Amino acid sequence: MTTRITEISSRATGLPVQAIREVMELAWKQPDAIHLEVGEPGFPTPPHIVEAAARAARDGHTKYTPNAGIAPLREALAAKVGRVNGYEASPDQVVVGAGGVQVLHNILLALTDPGDEILMPDPAWPDFVQMAHLLDTPPRFYHQTPETRFLPAIEELEELVTPRTRVLIVNSPSNPLGAVVPAALSAELVAFAERHGLWLVSDECYDEIAFDGTFASPMAVAPSPRVISAYSFSKVYAMTGWRVGYCVAPPEVAATLTRLQEPIVSCVNAPAQMAALAAVTGPQDIVVEMRDAYRERRDAAVALLSEAGVGVLRPAGAFYLWVDIAPSGRDSRDFAFSLIAERGVACAPGTAFGAAGEGFVRLSMASELDVLLEGARRLVEHLGTRSG
Repeated sequence: MTTRITEISSRATGLPVQAIREVMELAWKQPDAIHLEVGEPGFPTPPHIVEAAARAARDGHTKYTPNAGIAPLREALAAKVGRVNGYEASPDQVVVGAGGVQVLHNILLALTDPGDEILMPDPAWPDFVQMAHLLDTPPRFYHQTPETRFLPAIEELEELVTPRTRVLIVNSPSNPLGAVVPAALSAELVAFAERHGLWLVSDECYDEIAFDGTFASPMAVAPSPRVISAYSFSKVYAMTGWRVGYCVAPPEVAATLTRLQEPIVSCVNAPAQMAALAAVTGPQDIVVEMRDAYRERRDAAVALLSEAGVGVLRPAGAFYLWVDIAPSGRDSRDFAFSLIAERGVACAPGTAFGAAGEGFVRLSMASELDVLLEGARRLVEHLGTRSG
């Protein structure tokens, strides 16, 4: 008998590798490694959120929910974007998904056909490239480098857009840079999208982790039916494992996103939605406390690195440090691998976020202050300089 061999699709086998995972694998082999490679809050999920989920499970909230999310949560999120992000939305514009990543994937699925192009930042969260690969939507990269002040440049976007371009992705506050797009530039980006008939997908998953009062949602500064904003509970409320995200979209797009939920996830975990409801409607002091802790870590780590002569972008949001390691003479991947092997510090190579990340590494500020500073000191030593 001949055994039939089932071939795996090129879409699956060709999926770009997450380079951060390589560093994580090495770090896990060192029990005493300093972990600065992963963008996950070190804070526990606040107790009142955990209790809301437990209570929901005990009370029988364990059934299917509407595709777009339970009505009380969508109502609360519509109120939240008005209160926090500064623009009005109705509950029927809100779609709840299984984390920000699934929400963003569904948005791109709804807005593009195979062969369409996406304007995408470089460096950027690597999942964007993976999504584009799975959707067969070629990315056209715009660069966020020292030359552009680590921000999108309208001039470059004008050169990149083609008749096949459908979407412009903007991430502010940025992962991995920590850069925040100023309000005036946000308005220019919306105007650019409208001028070329593009959708502007605004990834605002770090919206409440902004330090200097510079963050502004595009919909707040330039309301437009071409803007779709995506958010997450993972970073703001330390709920990475709960897998709840959401977006605010024009009603017709929200309706399409709701239909897409059925064959992909059907609906989001019911107790997790109740936890998210408790998060957004409950005490917000924990959000402030975590943001203040990240600000303290930023200031201390930037001071340490700067005093040692190491170049670092002072982040205006998120919880990452973008560190210049070009003086080492090593490429980013080699530097990151040698740092974990020789110094016991795990960081993310800049090239994990795109070709424009060469010469940089990303440090996560999610660890405790003393752990972050010790990791930064070891990085300084690895560069051949001394702090203090």
